[in-house]
Amino acid sequence: MRVLHVIPSLAASEGGPSLALPVMAAALAARGVAMDVVTTDDDGPGRQLPAEQSGWQEMPGGWRLRRFPKQTEFYKASLPMALWLLRHVADYDLVHVHAVFSFCPGAASAAAHLRGVPFIVRPLGTLNAWGMKNRRRWVKALSFRLLDRPLLDHAAALHCTSRAEAEELAPLGIRAQPVVVPLGMDLTAFDMLPPASEFETMFPEAAGGRSFLFLSRLNPKKGLETLLAAFARCQARRQGWRLVLAGSGDAAYELELHKLATALGIVEAVTWTGFLRGHARLAALSACSVFVLPSYSENFGIALLEAMAAGCACLSTPGVALAAEAAPAGAVLLCQGAVEELAQALDALAADGQLRQQLGQRAAALARATYSAPAMAEALESLYRRCLQ
Repeated sequence: MRVLHVIPSLAASEGGPSLALPVMAAALAARGVAMDVVTTDDDGPGRQLPAEQSGWQEMPGGWRLRRFPKQTEFYKASLPMALWLLRHVADYDLVHVHAVFSFCPGAASAAAHLRGVPFIVRPLGTLNAWGMKNRRRWVKALSFRLLDRPLLDHAAALHCTSRAEAEELAPLGIRAQPVVVPLGMDLTAFDMLPPASEFETMFPEAAGGRSFLFLSRLNPKKGLETLLAAFARCQARRQGWRLVLAGSGDAAYELELHKLATALGIVEAVTWTGFLRGHARLAALSACSVFVLPSYSENFGIALLEAMAAGCACLSTPGVALAAEAAPAGAVLLCQGAVEELAQALDALAADGQLRQQLGQRAAALARATYSAPAMAEALESLYRRCLQ
């Protein structure tokens, strides 16, 4: 079986989708699926990778990657990719498209439909109610009606990563059926975390093991204003606790967050690490006491899964699909996104070491039992075969 995956960007700064796809590709390749991935040369906002990274690259795990130059930042348009798709999409048995409201996924869906190749679309949460209403609302409404909806109607399936995401698609009336296949990760890196001292060496002010960690993109949908306000209330009662914000985002938005921290009087208790990757990311998880992800909307929550696999005590909100699914097993503490409720939850976790330990143990067990890369690959291969039949 030859499968082509198409995604607008694999830049690490794009967060969960960019982390999940290489794991998905390697896991499927391990099952004997011939895996090719095409994307743009996007390397984050306003940046592009060097031209020498064009052409097919053999990637660790037995899959191939090809990048095409982007011509625009908005929607990451790539005419060379669109032309390549028209010429080569029929070389594949099936196309797995990642994202909606972006040029490359739309071009891939159109090319596959035109050539009679079955295609699956993973919306990446772009079709949920929060995203449709709060991010480029009118542009999305017009695009959905004229471009995206007609293509989605022809998809063989919609790949949702949680039940919540699938349920949110129902009001849109798309003819293609949603199929839930949770994301999985290669969890071996979390079996032997680096010592907390490595993170504390990089950020000495965070030493002492009493910290709340946010590790994700700095984006308005992540509930960061609420988190800062809630931490200010908690910190007034829990002197010595620190908030670590590990991530990057739009420069203007980051500046607004810094101003808010100053206005709240907590600027000395907040550590801004910037974007962390690899070993530094694992060290941050090792050093924290509590992981916090108070997002308004996440179709899955890769950052939360990483924290669960690391055995962190995790606090999140119902808008994070993985949190809502893990909470009944006692693996994640859920609270509503209001400031006072979040402050009370932070305070409760700061005060109760036994609760933190229990949450961390359950989180690690659930992550390994349910969200592994092999389990994801097996479910996806089964979906592919059903679509081809």
